[in-house]
Amino acid sequence: MKKAVIIIIFCFMSANAFSQLRSFNAIFPNISADARAGIFSDAGYVMTSRRTTGFIILGSSQNSNLHSSIVSIPLGINPGYIVESISIIPGVLGSVSLLDIYNALGNIRDLQGRLYNSATRGQEIPLFEDATRITSERQTTAIPDPPAARTLPGSETVYIRLRDVNFGNTFYRAEMAIVQGGLRYTMTNFRAMSYMLVPVIREGRFIAQLYIEPIQEGVLIYSIAGTDISDFFASRIHVDSAISKRLAIITEWASDGIRGNR
Repeated sequence: MKKAVIIIIFCFMSANAFSQLRSFNAIFPNISADARAGIFSDAGYVMTSRRTTGFIILGSSQNSNLHSSIVSIPLGINPGYIVESISIIPGVLGSVSLLDIYNALGNIRDLQGRLYNSATRGQEIPLFEDATRITSERQTTAIPDPPAARTLPGSETVYIRLRDVNFGNTFYRAEMAIVQGGLRYTMTNFRAMSYMLVPVIREGRFIAQLYIEPIQEGVLIYSIAGTDISDFFASRIHVDSAISKRLAIITEWASDGIRGNR
């Protein structure tokens, strides 16, 4: 009798939790079947686009019910280049909470050493050779990642230093906020990103943003990055690739943390 009661309670709680989560179709009601298939594939969906030829953004209000502040933040710098990616981590209903996501994003040091395929070197190399929290925008002293939190803050700002294989030390302000049913995580460079001591991307002109929400099908990871870069430098570097690989590594870091792979 007790066992039957427990099963009934569990089923009721599971059904209630399911009803509180949005479905993928509720968030993206107006996208094509091909785009949906790509999102649910192992590789996920990735699209790069340019201002000169028109941005293609599935997270726009015409295609989705994402909160307007998710897409508008990177678009607010009037970027010349945008990269958007969308993927789903499949999982058991209710197995991942916003607190789990917050704690995964707190492991800044896990960004260190993640590999990407360098076409110029013909091998896989770390994109970020070092990754650490720092005290503030003015004080760049390294500090450790905190232990896992037991409660979820409504918002938080942390400061990060990433030793980038191309740009050397880069500095980001990461702002976390609860938006709709998910967690928005916005990384903005607060110092210029330089190559060979020459500033290439000015302060505040690169934004990488994640939006992560537990949904009925698993965990949605929506990410979008944009940058504003002068025509002089844009003609000398592959901007699309530069943004894509950084967003891919950041998204991989978040996904692995949520899965508990590292």
